[in-house]
Amino acid sequence: MSTSDEAPGADAAADAGAATASASEDPRVLRPIIVASSLGTLFEWYDFYLYGSLAVFFGGLFFPKGNETAQLLASLATFGAGFGVRPLGAVVFGYIGDRVGRKYTFLITMATMGLSTAFIGLLPTYDRIGIWATVALVTLRLLQGLALGGEYGGAATYVAEHVPDRKRGYYTSYIQTTATLGFFLSMGIIGTARLGLGEADFRRFGWRLPFLLSFVLVAVSLWIRVRMRESPLFSRLKASGKASLNPLRESFANPTNRRYVLIALLGATAGQGVVWYTGQFYALTFLQAGLKLPWKNAYILVSIALALATPLFIFFGWLSDRIGRKRIMLAGCALAALTYVPIYMGLTALTNPHGLKIAAPGTGAQVGIVALLFVQMIYVCMVYGPIAAFLVELFPTRIRYTSMSIPYHLGNGWFGGFLPLIATALTTSAWAREHLGKHARYAGLAYPIAVCLLTLVVGGLFIRETRDHKIDV
Repeated sequence: MSTSDEAPGADAAADAGAATASASEDPRVLRPIIVASSLGTLFEWYDFYLYGSLAVFFGGLFFPKGNETAQLLASLATFGAGFGVRPLGAVVFGYIGDRVGRKYTFLITMATMGLSTAFIGLLPTYDRIGIWATVALVTLRLLQGLALGGEYGGAATYVAEHVPDRKRGYYTSYIQTTATLGFFLSMGIIGTARLGLGEADFRRFGWRLPFLLSFVLVAVSLWIRVRMRESPLFSRLKASGKASLNPLRESFANPTNRRYVLIALLGATAGQGVVWYTGQFYALTFLQAGLKLPWKNAYILVSIALALATPLFIFFGWLSDRIGRKRIMLAGCALAALTYVPIYMGLTALTNPHGLKIAAPGTGAQVGIVALLFVQMIYVCMVYGPIAAFLVELFPTRIRYTSMSIPYHLGNGWFGGFLPLIATALTTSAWAREHLGKHARYAGLAYPIAVCLLTLVVGGLFIRETRDHKIDV
């Protein structure tokens, strides 16, 4: 945004030296901080994305029978519901994080996420208790969304407040890898269970096992986080009596800060959110539901592309420390808007060129599919790798947790989280079938392309580079 006196945190320039002094340059000091923050966040993403990885599968378990398209849309709507409440979680836990501290908020979000995920594994299905199964599933998804709404901002803030200013993009990019790694882990655990148990037993009871594993993960995560110390910047702020009494009011009552929240949403996180969810979740849904690729093949191809792309989060975080956050993120949005349609046409041509229900594409076609998935994930890394450092640098310490969490979770939770539902609804609509014919399957791409273009306009006009902004105490 701005590194001038306009920026909300720039009024603490006199304290910048003290803030920098609290940041260690020693990798031996920073490594445990990064690992502890990232591991806990990875487990939370794993919990949250288990449902997303099984969205197509869950339609027949928790929703009324009779219409497969309606089941899929209902399942995707439930997936989106968890994203819909993420901004509320950002408000609630951001408030606690800015008033009480980053560490203790970590503990609450971790316990809420882990337990609500584990309880999904204990739910009876629609066949047993009817609509109450649907109600219980949606309730637990909402709890997951609330927890995640408080988790990401805390992890990014905690890491950023420990590291030196000139390496903030690099170190916070490790947090950025956890979302993809959590998605990757969820697919790996689910795939292992399906292969090990067989499809019949997995559908009967095996789908519960990845969720029940969260009982173990939450115990490990809580043990790790209890041992963490509070952020040095927040500790100093609280000791001086300068902690915010009402971070939510300060975030939105101040016109300048409110403007930055809105610009961060429309000029950065909205585009980042749709690029992220198009490149990962929608691609997986498109391969399975749109192109009828068997789940195993879809999981393997997406997993390979994910594994190849994950190091690029760190690369683009590192690069943003050298050339800036803005140009990398907006370039990712621009490339996505320009190439999504040809990429998905390419996936169709390689996967199912004749519109038939096939067992699997050939080896050469699989390499091509991975390449097209990988290109999408490059865009994901470009928009997501620098975003944590960018958001942290916009806001002062006293309201940072709240102020950065709200635009992040609005962009990812609303613009991104509802993308699979909106895109699938557009693709399966009567209008698309009537007017686009065989090209109706690409109608859903209109949504991420439109949001990317919005972000390009708002970000290009109103966002100023934040790379040299020294965060305050």
